[in-house]
This record gives sequence, structure tokens and C-alpha cells, in this order.
Amino acid sequence: MKRPVALVNDPGLVDEVLHAAAVVGCEVERVVDVTALRGRWQGAAAVVLDHEAVVACAGFPRRAGVHVVGAGPPGAEVWRRALALGAEQVLELPADQERLRAALADAVEGAPVGEGRVLAILGARGGAGASVLAVAVGQAVLAAGGHALLVDCDPLGGGLDLTLGAERQEGLRWPTVELTGGRVPAAALRSALPGRSGGRGSLTVLSCGRTGPGPSPDAVVAVVEAGRRSGGTVVCDVPRQPTAAGSAALDRADLAVLVVPADVKACMAAKAVVDQAAERGVRLKAVVRGPAPGGLTAAQVVEAIDVPLLTTMRPEPGLARSLDNGRFPATRRGPLARAARTVLAALDAR
Repeated sequence: MKRPVALVNDPGLVDEVLHAAAVVGCEVERVVDVTALRGRWQGAAAVVLDHEAVVACAGFPRRAGVHVVGAGPPGAEVWRRALALGAEQVLELPADQERLRAALADAVEGAPVGEGRVLAILGARGGAGASVLAVAVGQAVLAAGGHALLVDCDPLGGGLDLTLGAERQEGLRWPTVELTGGRVPAAALRSALPGRSGGRGSLTVLSCGRTGPGPSPDAVVAVVEAGRRSGGTVVCDVPRQPTAAGSAALDRADLAVLVVPADVKACMAAKAVVDQAAERGVRLKAVVRGPAPGGLTAAQVVEAIDVPLLTTMRPEPGLARSLDNGRFPATRRGPLARAARTVLAALDAR
């Protein structure tokens, strides 16, 4: 993997650059002079120069990914030389530390395959099946050779890793993730999380723990945006009762889906969830799940809660037994898998 290269001599600036690189999980190669830099100029993932180095690099060809750092504002000569080199930004450290982190993360991650998508899934009531559908959508992404990131926003849900059947795998969970926001490198996040892979795709999960705190809203934003930047599909399991973390996921969703069992009590509970989402400007679509013990049709359910119907889903045979035994249904032919593909197609259309 190509690394950023830095020609920075001031010890204080060196510490700032190395700290920024460490936070986003990349390694910076330091060079001592212009001669050493010349051979790495075109091949480096990015180039970080201090004010003195910018002037010394006069005559170097323009290139993308040049970032100039200094402890104070640059003089006119530094500005002129920076523009000649094609510098993307001139930063003052430590004030612009976050911008430097973002630049280094972009350099290491490279250009995404495509703009990622964010899906939020809620349940109308407890046991509606939102977590199960979230994992099923992740499985559908994996089966299609894509990258899916499941983000658990419900600290009282028992842990989304349990639903996936990955509770015994090592990897980070929310109580051990020390994030307060900012830029998170997607590749480092993916490698630190439990999950599974198949062919060219991957499915990872950032789950709440059985104990300990849930995610902060800033941490949810950082993780969701990392998944989006990487070109993957981010699936957020959002609690039906409003929380700051759940709202942060909802606000960034390209599509928000409400799972509604086909019974009267679920319809009453769903209406409250719909109203709360509407207050944030979020328009939900419904997945109506059978069975319907009182004979309610999907059309009657969506009319009662005033939400467009996305799809219906018949009961998945043997689902409860499989989940209790730590196995998520792997079949691609059942009603759960078909509903997941329909939701994924709607997300693609958005």
C-alpha cells in the first residue's frame, strides 16, 4: 500500500503529523531532505510539507495530494510556491488537526468504488423483527459480493452480534470503541470488527455489548460516514424509542424502513414511531410481517399507520429455533431473504 510522505523538520509539527496519522491508522514515511523526497514525489499516497520544504521544492511538478503544514500563517512566498506545486490545503497546526487527519485518511483509503448507501431499520414494537431484517439485508449484500456494515444503535437490544451468530468472535463492540466523532478509516474499522466474508464481499457488525454503554451520536455519525465513504452498504438497527444515537442514524439514512407485524397492537405502536420520525422529517416505508392472527391485510396495516408499503413478509420457517441455536438462516429462497432483497433494491433505487 502506498504511504504518505512527509518532509517536515520542526519537532512540534512532526509530532502533530505523526499523531494525525496514528489516529486514522496510517503510517507516514519521513524523509530528511528534498533529494530523498524527489524519488518519492509522484508515487506517494500524499505529501506533507512544512513551509521551508515548500520553498525548497520549487520546480517539482504539480501533483494531487500535497498538504502544507505550519505552526502559523504562511507568508506570501510560501503561498505562491504551494499553489505552484498544486497544494490542496495550507494548514495551521494544531488548529487544523482534524483536516489533516481527513486528508491522510483519504490518501490511505483511496477513492471509493462508489457512493455508499445508508439504511435505517426500526421495529413498530419489541420483537417486530427489525434486527433480523437488518442482518438479512447485510446477508443479501454479502451474497451479491458487496461490503455491508451493520451498526447496532440499540443498547437494550441484546447485541446485534447475537442475531448474526457472531457473538463468540473476537473484535470490537461499542463499549470498547473509543470514538468521539471525527474521521474513521473504513479499512481499519472493517478489520477490527467481527463478521464474515464470502467471495469478494464482507459483512461486519459493530454491536452493542451485553453490558456497558451504547454509542454516542457523534460516534454513530463517524462510523456511518466511514461506511458510506468506502462505497459499502451501512445498515443501522435503530431503537423504536427516540435516542440521540438512533436519531443520528435516522438523519443520515437514504432509506428508513419500519417493520410492522400484522396485528392491531403493532399498528397502534407503529403510529407513534411514525409520528416521531415525521417530527425529524424522516419518511418511513413499511415492511408488513405475518402472520396476521386477526386477518389484517397489508393494505389495512399501511392505511392505519399512513406509511407507504415497501413489501410484505411471510413467517420464516424455523427462524426462532435457528436464532436460539446461534445460526442465522443462510437460505436465499425464504421469505426473509426475499424481503431483504426487496429492501436492498429500494435502497439502490434511492
